[in-house]
Amino acid sequence: MTTSIRTVMSPGRYVQGKGAIDRLGEFVSQIGSAPLIVADDVVWGFAGQQVSASFAAAGLRVERVEFDRFATASAVDALVEKIRVTTADVIIGLGGGSTIDSAKAAGFLAGIRWVSVPTVASTDAPTSALSVIYTEEGEFVEYRFFPRNPDLVLIDTQIVANAPVEFLIAGVGDALATWLEARATAAAHATTMAGGLPTQTGTALAKLSWDVIWENALPALDAVRDNLVTPALEKLVEANTLLSGLGFESGGLAAAHAIHNGLTAAPQTHGLTHGQKVNIGSLTQLVLEGAPRTEVEDFIEFTTLVGLPTTLTEIGLSLDDEKELRAIATASTLPGETIHNMPFVVTADDVLDALKSIEGLSRSVRAARGLPAPVKYVQKH
Repeated sequence: MTTSIRTVMSPGRYVQGKGAIDRLGEFVSQIGSAPLIVADDVVWGFAGQQVSASFAAAGLRVERVEFDRFATASAVDALVEKIRVTTADVIIGLGGGSTIDSAKAAGFLAGIRWVSVPTVASTDAPTSALSVIYTEEGEFVEYRFFPRNPDLVLIDTQIVANAPVEFLIAGVGDALATWLEARATAAAHATTMAGGLPTQTGTALAKLSWDVIWENALPALDAVRDNLVTPALEKLVEANTLLSGLGFESGGLAAAHAIHNGLTAAPQTHGLTHGQKVNIGSLTQLVLEGAPRTEVEDFIEFTTLVGLPTTLTEIGLSLDDEKELRAIATASTLPGETIHNMPFVVTADDVLDALKSIEGLSRSVRAARGLPAPVKYVQKH
């Protein structure tokens, strides 16, 4: 029997601010001398010049490898080979969650250090010591855990402000789950992603993330629609990235992310962002908990105003999709899924009923609060 411990994990350094990318070379040079940058052509198109200039100023080489869509096992293995060929001693994931997760996983396998440079605040992946691996089609395969977090996480808020607002909306969906799941994990005395019981620190950071989002999300989203960096945006980016990242890892995941993983099994949901699917998971978790009515209704109203889905309709599903809904419920309750961190037993039947119930629930709340009716999501091919 292993001794039960409480533990917190965090990156070596977190850097955030307008123009922060101009100092990337300075911070990377403290970690390694032969960097390998992983970035797709789109990201390199808008960030490559600044990154190259900052590397030149720090006396670092610019060696870049292009990246595909998902963090797959084969994509990670190809990066490991690239690290070997280029004799890199630090790998930098520059872009979205999949790019960053692939760089982390490859850095670990190659035995070198790794850095996260998110160009969007769309997930809480950048700070963590884990990667999520998917199939080529985008279906969840596994979590890969590493003994340490990135040495550096650097996020330039002007780059975040220049990105389409949908990325930031997704980040809010991912980050709002952090407190709901940490609260459940703490109540259950369950194990977190950091490999121990939750600390007061991890749980408090999860709660702080929630509070900062409720206060700042709407004005921050308006700022990003105009490509502006405001104090509200700075606060929201920190909540989405750092607070939520530390909060989910050291506070614990529960039903919301397990239901997200289940949703990836339904082809209708492909093309939706991680955060959009997580929001459906959060709402379903609140139903499973029998949360107070005002909490559920306020959550539906707030996330609808943010622009997140609160109904099956908005993720391409309907109550008639019995086969898919059953598959989602089954996948989300597999052994080893984080839903088993809930402070009570949750079965596939429980998830199925809760998932079906959100359609009518959200529609009635939205109508009562003068919010628009849901529009059906249709996958873009």
